[in-house]
Amino acid sequence: MIPFRDENPTVNLPIATYVIIGMNVVVWFTVQGFGSTYALAESFCYYALIPGDLLGSVAANTQIAVADNLACSIHGRGELSTLVSSMFMHGGWLHILGNMLFLWVFGDNVEDIMGPFRFACFYVLCGLAAAVAQILNDPTSVIPMVGASGAIGGVMGAYAIMFPRARVHMLIILVVYITTISVPAILMLGYWFLLQLLSGVGSSGGSGGGVAFWAHIGGFVAGVVLVFAFRDPQMIAARKRIAPRRSARHSWF
Repeated sequence: MIPFRDENPTVNLPIATYVIIGMNVVVWFTVQGFGSTYALAESFCYYALIPGDLLGSVAANTQIAVADNLACSIHGRGELSTLVSSMFMHGGWLHILGNMLFLWVFGDNVEDIMGPFRFACFYVLCGLAAAVAQILNDPTSVIPMVGASGAIGGVMGAYAIMFPRARVHMLIILVVYITTISVPAILMLGYWFLLQLLSGVGSSGGSGGGVAFWAHIGGFVAGVVLVFAFRDPQMIAARKRIAPRRSARHSWF
């Protein structure tokens, strides 16, 4: 199921959402070389979050595989900056396109009840919470962790709390059969979170097939909690004044 739009208009231009999407795209093109093998591998070595390296739980000069038989040495004293830089790295075209689509669909409305600066801070904190959750799952892992999924999971958690009844349109692809459906956000996002939780429990202590399920879980839970601190009552009131019926239909506030 692929969400491609929602029925939840915004009041303000989602500047921060656009900037974050733009930053991810620029990094993908300039640092990761459009996903070319060598540039991708190099970006993983320098900017990915590697739990075992960050915590010093693996020996220095340990060789780790990064992409297509390419490897690099880790120092056993990873940089804290990778907690943030990894949020703007991706592992492939489908990875970045999927993440940016989810951010595009859900980010604008969450920003609309926070404002650009609060939303940017909220986004980074959710990303950090996601990283911590994944590290706690496997502190000795030497698998590079990249992607905006954890931070976007936080955005989705906030959306589920603030706009549970907003309709989300999704693309359903079943082999050769393609259709679209519209469901309440709480149903779509609740189903997504349940999948992450079940997959995370099933892969606990391991790589999870290369998917950082606990990062998704940690980011989502952080979003559910932090939205109450970052939402702006004045911006929420403005939404209600401008479109009171719409606000009542889509949100609990």
